[in-house]
Amino acid sequence: MNAAVSTTCPYCGVGCGVRVSQCVDGPQVQGDETHPANRGRLCSKGAALAETLGPQDRLLHPSVDGRRVGWDEALARVAQGFSDAIRRHGPESVALYVSGQCLTEDYYVANKLMKGFIGTANIDTNSRLCMSSAVAGHRRAFGADVVPGCYEDLELADLIVLVGSNMAWCHPVLYQRIVRARTQRPQLKLVVIDPRRTSTCDLADLHLPVRAGSDVLLFNGLLSHLQRTGAVDRVYLEAHTAGGAEAFAEADRSASDPAAVAAACGLQPAALLRFYELFAQTRRTVTAFSQGVNQSSAGTDKVNAILNCHLATGRIGQPGMGPFSLTGQPNAMGGREVGGLSNQLAAHLEIDNAAHGEWLRRFWGAPRIAGHAGLKAVDLFEAVRAGRIKALWIMATNPVVSMPDADAVREALRNCPLVVVSDCVLPTDTSQFAHVLLPAASWGEKDGTVTNSERRVSRQRAFLPLPGEARPDWWQICQVARRMGFEGAFDFSSPAGIFDEHARLSAAAAAHFGTAFDLGGLAGLTQVEYDGLEPVQWPVRARGQGTPRLFGDGCFQHRDGRARLVPTVPRDPVHLPGGAYPLVLNTGRIRDQWHTMTRTGRSARLSGHLPQPFADLHPEDALAAGVPADSLVRVFTPWGSLVVRARTSGEVARGSLFVPMHWNAQFASDARVGALVSPVVDPVSGEPEFKHTPARVEPFHVDWHAFVLSREPLPDLDVTWWARARAAHCQRYEMAGRGRTPRVDWVRRLLGAASPQADFLDYSDEEAGVYRAACLVEDRIAAVMFISPRQDQLPPRDWLAGQFGRAKIGDRERMRLLAGFAGTGADTGPVVCSCFGVGRNTICDAIRSKGLETAAEVGAELRAGTNCGSCVPEINRLIAARTAAA
Repeated sequence: MNAAVSTTCPYCGVGCGVRVSQCVDGPQVQGDETHPANRGRLCSKGAALAETLGPQDRLLHPSVDGRRVGWDEALARVAQGFSDAIRRHGPESVALYVSGQCLTEDYYVANKLMKGFIGTANIDTNSRLCMSSAVAGHRRAFGADVVPGCYEDLELADLIVLVGSNMAWCHPVLYQRIVRARTQRPQLKLVVIDPRRTSTCDLADLHLPVRAGSDVLLFNGLLSHLQRTGAVDRVYLEAHTAGGAEAFAEADRSASDPAAVAAACGLQPAALLRFYELFAQTRRTVTAFSQGVNQSSAGTDKVNAILNCHLATGRIGQPGMGPFSLTGQPNAMGGREVGGLSNQLAAHLEIDNAAHGEWLRRFWGAPRIAGHAGLKAVDLFEAVRAGRIKALWIMATNPVVSMPDADAVREALRNCPLVVVSDCVLPTDTSQFAHVLLPAASWGEKDGTVTNSERRVSRQRAFLPLPGEARPDWWQICQVARRMGFEGAFDFSSPAGIFDEHARLSAAAAAHFGTAFDLGGLAGLTQVEYDGLEPVQWPVRARGQGTPRLFGDGCFQHRDGRARLVPTVPRDPVHLPGGAYPLVLNTGRIRDQWHTMTRTGRSARLSGHLPQPFADLHPEDALAAGVPADSLVRVFTPWGSLVVRARTSGEVARGSLFVPMHWNAQFASDARVGALVSPVVDPVSGEPEFKHTPARVEPFHVDWHAFVLSREPLPDLDVTWWARARAAHCQRYEMAGRGRTPRVDWVRRLLGAASPQADFLDYSDEEAGVYRAACLVEDRIAAVMFISPRQDQLPPRDWLAGQFGRAKIGDRERMRLLAGFAGTGADTGPVVCSCFGVGRNTICDAIRSKGLETAAEVGAELRAGTNCGSCVPEINRLIAARTAAA
C-alpha cells in the first residue's frame, strides 16, 4: 500500500476531506479525520468513490466531426472556430458554459479568456441553476457574495431552521453533525420548512409543510411578528443597517395577520406561531437554506426575506447564529470567486462598475474587458437556438439533461455551427451534439483547489495518471487561448501558477476596493507549499490564518458599510396549477445519486437503493389519476413529458409530485425531467423555477413487463420503455412493452445465446403470458430475462443479481435460476444502507428475530446506518412497521 493522498470529495458543497490509498485491488477511499468539514465522515456517495473509477465509458481521445484526431488538430479547430465567429459576428457570438465541477484554476483561466481577452461576459455556469439566487440575495443584503457563517455554527446553535433543504439526503455529513449535537444537547431545536416530508423531518421538532412558492409570505410574517413582539434589535438596526423601514412596512402590509399567513401557506396557525415564537425567543439561531429556496422565480426575494429576519435581530456573524446557504456543488463557491457567473468579474469585482473593469483589465494586461453582464444560462441557450451564438464550449456539465425546457436546449445544440464539449465520459446526452470532443481529466486525475459552503479552500489532488489522451480543463483553455493569439497571458505550466495569480489578484482587489474576498496570505506559494496547502477559510490575509465568520463587527460590503434589509413582495409562481395541469411538479436529488449519474451511475451499491426513475405522488392523487403504486405513468407539463414508475412514499403533499433530476438517455428511455420544467427564471438571479411546474399524471398502459440481468451492456433496446441500473456483477434492465410478448428468437439474440458457447435455458407459459430464460457461458451466468403481464408477478432481482458473482452455476442452481427462487434467507432484499450494502430483508429479519427496537441497535448488529446515517430514517420506518404489525 502506498502513502495515502489527501484530497476532497467531488460531490456536494460540504467539501469533505478524503484519504485515498493505492492498494493491490485499486484505490481505497476513506474520510479524512483531519479535515475540518467532515472530520472523517463520508456519505454513501463519498464512501463509494472508488467504485466510480476506471476506464469504462471514458472519453480518452479528441475527435472532430466524429473522427479521432490529435490534440493539435482539435485545439486548432476550436481556436479557429471561435476566432472566425468573433471576426464575423463580434465577441458576443461566442460563449462558454462551465460547471461547479471545475476546479478554481479551471474557472479562473476560462473567465480570464472570455471576459478579459475575448471581451464578452457570455460565460455562465451550471451553478446558475442552483446557487445564483443565494448569490443575488447576498449581494443585495451584504454588498458582496459572502456566506457569513461556518459549519461549527450548526453545532453551537440553539435553534436550526432548515428551509427547502433535504439535508439528510443532500448534505448528510452536515446533517449528522446536527444529529450528534442534538445528542449532546437535547435542548437544540430543529424546524424543517419543506413542502415534502423528507427524511430530514425525522429529527425535526416541527415540520412546516408550506405550500410551494409561499416562502416570502412566511418570512415576511416572521419579520412582522418580530417587530410586534419586540424581538427586533433596534440598536443593531440603527448602527449597522439601512432599508429597515421599507422592509418592515412591506412585511406589515403583506403578512401582519398570522392566521391569514397560515392559511395562505397551507399551515396550521398553531404550528406557524410556534415557529415564530421559537425564532423570536432564540438568539443563537441558524437558518440554513438550499434549492427549495433558490430554485424559484422569486428565489432572490426568498433569500432576502430570510436575511431580513437575521439582520433585524442582529443574529449574524457570531457563533451559533446567522443565515447559511447550503451550496449544491463542490466548487460553486470557487467559481464565484473568479467571476464564474456571467454577471460577475473575478475577485468579487462588479461587472457593471467601470472602475472595477478597467482596474482588472490593467491587472491582466488584457486588450479589453467585458463591460456589461453576459447571458445567463437559460438566455444563453435561447441565444444559441436563435442563432446569435455561433460557437459554444460546454465544459464538465450535461445541459441537455439538467437545463429546464431541455428539449429546447437539445434543439439549440443541434443547430449551433460549432459545439465543443469537454468531458470525461462518453456518451452523454450532450456529447452527441459536439463537433469537437475534448477528453478531460476526472476526479483522481485533476489537481487544483475547491471552495466549500463555509468558504474553506481545500486542495483536490491527483492520485491517478491521466488515462489515454485526457488533459485537465485549465490546460485545454490555455492551449486554445494561445492559439487565439494570447500566448503571454496564458503561459501557465501548472495549477500552482494559476492559483498564485488568482491569490495575488484577490489581495490587490481587496487592498484597492476593500472587498472581503482575499487570499493574499496564500500568494507566492512555492510548488511544494501549494502541494501541501491545508484547508483554510477566506479571507486569508496572512499565511495559515483563515476567518471562520464575517460581519460579526457589523461592517458590511456596501459602500456605507451597512447591510440592507430588502422589501420583499410576496408573489405567486409564474405558472400556477389548474385545468389540464392540476398538480405541481417538484424536482430534486435522491440519496445515492448525483446530477446526471455520469459518476454515481457506475456504482452498484449507489444504484441499489432507488434503481428506477419515479414520480412520487400523494396516494389520493394517485388514486384519482388511476395509477397504482409501482405502475408506469406518463407525467405531462406544457413543455414535455416522461414515463416513470409511480411511487406513493407518503412524503408528498396532496396536489404535488416529485420527480428526481438524475435520469437521462444513458439510463432510461424517457425520464429526463428537465424536459418538463418551465424555463421561467428569477428576474434578478436568472435561476430557473425547478420546484414549481404545472403537471398532470396519466396511466401509461403496457401489455407486458420484464427485466434482464446481463453481464454485458445490452445493445439498443427496441422496447416501449426501459431503465438501466448497475448491479454488483451485472447490468439491470427493467422493461415494458406493448403488443405481443417478445418472441423466443428475439430473447435469444438479446441475451447473447446465439454464441456457440452459450447454454440456453427457458420456460414458457403462453396462456399466462409468462416467459423466463437464462443464458450461461462456461457454467457462468451471462444473462437472464423474466417476462410477465404483471409487474408484481416478476421475482425479486437481488438474489438473481447475486448469482452473477458465482464462479460456477451447478445443476441445482440452474433450476433455481428459472424459478427466480433464492432459498430461505438468501435474498437480502433491496438496498437500504448503501455504505455497507445492507438490504431491507436483512434488516427486517434482524428486527424480527433479535427484537431490535432502535436504529442504534440495528447499527450495532448490522452496521447499517452507522456511517453517513442517511438511511436511519428508513430503518426507523422499518422498525415502526414491525412494531405496528406486532
